[in-house]
Amino acid sequence: MPGWGIALLVILPILAAIGGFIGGLFFTKKKYEKQLKENPPITEKQIRVMFEQMGRKASEAQIKQVMRSMKNAK
Repeated sequence: MPGWGIALLVILPILAAIGGFIGGLFFTKKKYEKQLKENPPITEKQIRVMFEQMGRKASEAQIKQVMRSMKNAK
């Protein structure tokens, strides 16, 4: 019976570490996706500035189209 105790002392921490790693991956992925959704990497204001730098006055429809295309590209 002492062999089982030693085996459990080795196996259980390894299983707990693997479970924690997998759980941490899922948790981090969800937090990252939520953060990206709340704070997109580019905003409508930034798109307007890009159009102005190119010497164009962007219409609201063009801005929305660029935002949609970026959202669909994900």
